[in-house]
Amino acid sequence: MPLSPLASRFWGQNLGNIKSLLDGGEGGIPRQRGTDQAQMPVDIYEEIVKLRHEGRRGAVATIVNVRGSIPSFETAKMLVRDDGSIAGTIGGGCVEAEVWQAAREVMESEKPRTLTFNLNQDPKYDTGLVCGGTLDVFIEPVLPPASLFIFGGGHVSLNLYEVARRTGFDVTVIDDREAFANRERFPQAREVIAEDFEKAMARLTPAESSYIVIVTRGHRDDMRVLRWAVQTQARYVGMIGSKRKTITIFRELVKEGIPEHLFERVHAPVGLDIGAITPEEIAVAITAELIAVRRRAERTLPHMSWFKSHRASAEADASDRYTEGSQSEEKL
Repeated sequence: MPLSPLASRFWGQNLGNIKSLLDGGEGGIPRQRGTDQAQMPVDIYEEIVKLRHEGRRGAVATIVNVRGSIPSFETAKMLVRDDGSIAGTIGGGCVEAEVWQAAREVMESEKPRTLTFNLNQDPKYDTGLVCGGTLDVFIEPVLPPASLFIFGGGHVSLNLYEVARRTGFDVTVIDDREAFANRERFPQAREVIAEDFEKAMARLTPAESSYIVIVTRGHRDDMRVLRWAVQTQARYVGMIGSKRKTITIFRELVKEGIPEHLFERVHAPVGLDIGAITPEEIAVAITAELIAVRRRAERTLPHMSWFKSHRASAEADASDRYTEGSQSEEKL
């Protein structure tokens, strides 16, 4: 079907600008470059697998509904990586630029969203093309596997491994006793490490999507692991034990020079307060807390952590002092 005179004139005047936008020129979107890019189309699904294998984030945008004429087609997909580069396309132009920005926000929130574009009514989408339809774009996050590092191979560890694995965590177990850290006890763990904790920690690099739970057999080992854990990028650090033990270890590590702010993401005593007593119940309480952090639960939950109550108390004291000071100034 031949183009209209208006469309022919538009393409003749703007083809260079459109190519620059799609290729990542000024104001454009960065695309992955490669010598074979022009000859070999990118497989979105392979790119998603690769991204997750590398422990990285992304977001997939899919055109899920079309009404009228649009510069693409229903089911078209675009992958936005955590470095801003993209694979695939949903049509280019202003729509793609907006979706790219929304995809970045979806990566941060880890929650999907849907955008609707009316190419007929919104002036900013008027590029002169013979397109005047409406399209819905669904954007969903691509998240790396949630890696759980369990330090200790005892009864709680064994049950935590079972419950956490069933809820989607990729579990690695570390213990310095081969009798407790072996494939017979943890057959479906991603990795089972039986060696000194210091040596194991030296070769582990938890990413931002990682979770660490410390359930070793003694306070000394707990403190060794916690000292290392708070200085990693792990999203969550939990340690089993009483409040007295927690406070003692915290004060000792701060005395060593570990900054207090590094303990802000520490959950100790670990788990939600559900009255757990047995190793099986404690494993459920810990996994529930892991899920709450993973899903960014916004409601108030009964965390057992002394750090959370300590921080809340400190914030309340600071607020009270500010209020008292303000009231004193008002009286003056």
